[in-house]
Parts: sequence; structure tokens; C-alpha cells
Amino acid sequence: MDKVLIVEDDAAVREALAQTIELADLTPVTAGSFVEAKDMITATFDGVILSDIRMPGRDGFHLLEYAHDQDPELPVILLTGEGDIPMAVRAMSMGAFDFLEKPCSGADLVPVLTRGLKTRNLVQENRRLKAELEAGDPASRLIFGVSPQSNALRVKARAAARAGTEVLVCGAPGSGISKVAEVILMGSARAKAVFEKRAAAGLAREELKTLWSKCAGGTLFLDEIGALPADSQMLLVDLLEQGGTWLIAGSTQDLSQLTSQGFSVELFYRLEVMQVRIPALHERPEDIPVLFRHYVAQAAEQSGLDAPEIGEQIISDLVSREWPGNARALMSEAMRFVLGLGQEARDGGLGLVERMAQVERSLLSEALRKADGQARQAAEALKLPRKTFYDKLAKYSLKPDAFRRES
Repeated sequence: MDKVLIVEDDAAVREALAQTIELADLTPVTAGSFVEAKDMITATFDGVILSDIRMPGRDGFHLLEYAHDQDPELPVILLTGEGDIPMAVRAMSMGAFDFLEKPCSGADLVPVLTRGLKTRNLVQENRRLKAELEAGDPASRLIFGVSPQSNALRVKARAAARAGTEVLVCGAPGSGISKVAEVILMGSARAKAVFEKRAAAGLAREELKTLWSKCAGGTLFLDEIGALPADSQMLLVDLLEQGGTWLIAGSTQDLSQLTSQGFSVELFYRLEVMQVRIPALHERPEDIPVLFRHYVAQAAEQSGLDAPEIGEQIISDLVSREWPGNARALMSEAMRFVLGLGQEARDGGLGLVERMAQVERSLLSEALRKADGQARQAAEALKLPRKTFYDKLAKYSLKPDAFRRES
């Protein structure tokens, strides 16, 4: 955004200003009067206005009022006569972004324009973000969580939607791979085109070829891509070269390790370009209350029941657990909660000692996660002697290396 609307009735001055602005790598747009400029002055104008005050007909003050009626945050810079202090004071009191005396040099003009453009850019960006939030882009609406990991997942999903390259969505079982794949699709240019979902396991060459043709111009999601038969993997590489269909793949397995077991290296390198990893719940315990409340509301609506009150004790218990089944397990827990089944079946009659052990293990895991797997820092955060800390890690089979984030 580098547009400058010049409103000046003197053609020679207008041309000189335009040349100065061009030399500063900005884009001048010229008008000889307010009437000529009027249609360009809108709330969506992505630039600043530079206007003379003294013009035949509607003057610069009228232009300033009109511009602020369209958009109070549109920067208007007014040009005044040399030494015309009353004009300058009036301009600033009416909300002009700045004023300059004529004739003005490039050294005086360009910094003011640059500052105005930066201000305009910030205003437009804030409005765009606010509109996106209010409209709710798919990533904002459908990927829940307040943790840094969830924010990063939303950012990566949007990037994958824009990129248009093959996408690999990976995560632990139950983490919601197919849901994130759909979020990526919904945020892409192919959102309204053909979309097919298939399990990759057992997908024969002919069926894959048919699916690819059916999805031309649209998207094919292949879940558990690591289970795709070898001959179908070879065909898929050829189909990707041909293009025409957008591939989103899902996997709960580490494909880089599967290459040593026969998975196509070429296919792996195609998919690794845009990987979207879903963090496990134990990596982001602060998201558990948000997700559980959302799932409870969903379950209540599905079952036609009123959502029960979620007390602090319930939240504490949920956060203390490891959730190997991830979002799917939490969703099931929410349904049991709404149906009034309680936790007796899950706990299996756990006593105080067992429950305290659950909490202790959760605290150790959380400390290691926050310390990026650095045992010494985690022990200090918990105010535990290092020997005691390591004894407890051994007791719960916790390994610091498992909590180190990927670089």
C-alpha cells in the first residue's frame, strides 16, 4: 500500500508533486479538484490524501470534512501557504494528519507521506483482522484452544489453505486429523469444489485413478496415507505430477520412519513440504477446559438435554489426566458427563493414593513441557531436589527427551 491521492488545481504543482512521489517509490494518483477526487475518497482507499487548501469551488477544508465522513481514520495532509499559521491551526483542529507549507521539498514531504501510509496500513490491517475475527475464518471457528500450540495450529492451517501445495496433516490417534483437513479445505480457494474422503488402506490403483479424476478441480483427502499400497503410492506420485486435484493426506504415523519400511521416499518428500502437526492434549493442558466446555455444549444439543454445570473439581480432574486418546477421548468424556454417567466407570474405584498419583504425574509432565525437556529447570520450577525429581520421573516412566519441542 503506497498510494498517494494528490488534489491540486495548479497543473504544474500537481505534476511536480507527482514526480517527487514517484521518485520516492510511491504511487501518485492525481486530481485537479475535489469533484474529480470525490469518487476515490472512500473508506477502502488504501493510501493517503495530499490536498491543497486553496482551490476553486470546494476547498481543502471541505475535502477534509468529506474524507472524515467517509472514514475518520483516513490520513489527509493539507498544503498551506507559506507562513499561513491560522490555516495550519485550523487544519490540525479539524483532524488533518499533518500540514506542509508550499513550496515543500521532497525531504519534507516524503517522511510525512511515509508516516501517513504506515498509519493507514495499520488501520487497514486492524480492520481486516477484526473483520476476520467477526466473520470467523474456518481456523478461528473450528480449531478451539487458547494455548500457543493451538494458535500456531490455526496459523499453519491458514498457511496450508493458501499455499495450494500437497498437505500432510499429522497427529496422534484421536487428535482430529480429518477435522483439521476439512478446516484447511474450507479456508482454501477450492472450498466449494468437489471433495472426497477415503481411507488409504487397501485403495487399489484403479480406484485411486477414478477418485483422482472425480476430484478434478477439487480435493481428495486420503486418511492414514502410510497404509496406501505400494503400487498405489507409485501411481499417486504420477498423479501429483499431472496435477488437477489437490491432495490432503492424514497420518498418525511418522512417515519419515515408514520410508525405511518401504513407503515411497518420493511421495514422502512431496508431502513433507507442508506439514500441519496437531499437538496432543498433554502438550497443551490449558486447552482442556475450553475443549471440554465446547464438547459438553455439543453433546447436550445432540442429546436434547440441558448442559450440566461444570465445576472446578471436574476441570481439575480433567487437566490432571494424560488423555492418550486426545480430543476423541475428551469428546466421549463430555458425552458421558452430559448423560449423567459420572466417572465411576472410568475411575474403576480409584482411591485417594491413585488419584494423587495422577495429579503428581501431570504436574511433572507439565513442568517438563514448560522447561522444554530440561530436567534441571523442571526440578527447580517444582522446588524439588534433583535426586527426588529423577526418582519421581522413574516412578512414572517419564523421559525428559520426550518433552523437547522440535526445532
